[in-house]
Amino acid sequence: MNQAELRRLRTQSVLKELIPQALGTLEDSYLRGLCVTDVECKKGRYDAFVSLDKMMLDEREQEYVLNHLKRVAGHIADFCAEAEGWYRAPALHFKFDDGLEYQNRMDDLFDKVAEELEKGKK
Repeated sequence: MNQAELRRLRTQSVLKELIPQALGTLEDSYLRGLCVTDVECKKGRYDAFVSLDKMMLDEREQEYVLNHLKRVAGHIADFCAEAEGWYRAPALHFKFDDGLEYQNRMDDLFDKVAEELEKGKK
């Protein structure tokens, strides 16, 4: 790993810790309770893509959350920059993570396959 890659990974790690703290300072209860599942910085660390857990939010609530996060992204970036002493923080782009949902569906399928194999052995 080279120095640029290490800096990018460190930035991702720091943002994964700081973004929930910044969300906790907001007055909106939907935004305050969000769980950050992953942060991925692109090469150059100018953009950070933040994955959020859906936490049983319906489509309307997800749209509400994403719209409000776009509005407060500057505040969150300023919070992160100030906390770390950075000159500027990466531009934050928010999205909901479907990985957990996908993993749960796969687990259900494997359970069904296991049940069918058990029935076949008897």
